[in-house]
Amino acid sequence: MLPGVLMVLFFVYIPVLMNIVYSFFRLSSFSAESTFVGLDNYRRFFSDDVFPIMLKNNVAYCIISLIVQVGFGTVLALILESNAIGSKMRDFFRNFYYLPALISLTAVGLMFTFIYDPNIGFLNNLLKIFDLPTQSWLGDSKLAIYCIIAMSQWQFTGYITLLMVVAFQNVPRDYVEAAAIDGAGPIKRALYIMLPQAKEQLLVCTIITIIGAFKLYTEVYATTSGGPGNSSQVLGLYLYQQAFLHSDLGMAAVTGVFIFVITVT
Repeated sequence: MLPGVLMVLFFVYIPVLMNIVYSFFRLSSFSAESTFVGLDNYRRFFSDDVFPIMLKNNVAYCIISLIVQVGFGTVLALILESNAIGSKMRDFFRNFYYLPALISLTAVGLMFTFIYDPNIGFLNNLLKIFDLPTQSWLGDSKLAIYCIIAMSQWQFTGYITLLMVVAFQNVPRDYVEAAAIDGAGPIKRALYIMLPQAKEQLLVCTIITIIGAFKLYTEVYATTSGGPGNSSQVLGLYLYQQAFLHSDLGMAAVTGVFIFVITVT
């Protein structure tokens, strides 16, 4: 018990507290000196022109992920646990939906960079077949963040689906069979039996998705690096850039505090 408590203390709580302290100082990666600036880092962070763009992108990612990953993933899980498909096909689709979640985020980013390529990419070649106008995709400031969001939905919806499948498998079969005998159809059984019994897991999936949305980093870094301009900039990437590209550890700490407050509350 004690070793576990000490590990959590030293590797979680103390670093969080130190990050909050660092957010009140001007720090550099190339100097041991630190200057207390009070709330000046927070003022610079919230007045930065990139801040509303980052917040909008992270919120958009969060909302779409809740709808697609949690909403659509739950529907897929209900279908997989229904009698609509046979047991062999059920096992196949479980593995099929979960497989993208096993692929490295960087590898997925590179793969979708080729898919979105305006010259040789799959999407534009598909549009050409149907004689439709092609797009710049990741090179379009209005489309870039939504292309990244679509990529993430492809990768993580199956993960949420599998979590919900496990939850639905733990629902007592007696409840479902009794409802079927009483004449309840698949939709009513899902709404009044399956979902209420799996509400704890549904809450966990929702929390995981929200936290993941505001920790978003690798997908953006591997595709656009926040571009074009700052149109696809997100909080996680901004933190990295402030710390390791601009050597402004105080601003990076402020960004970390902001992400921490959002994900905790």
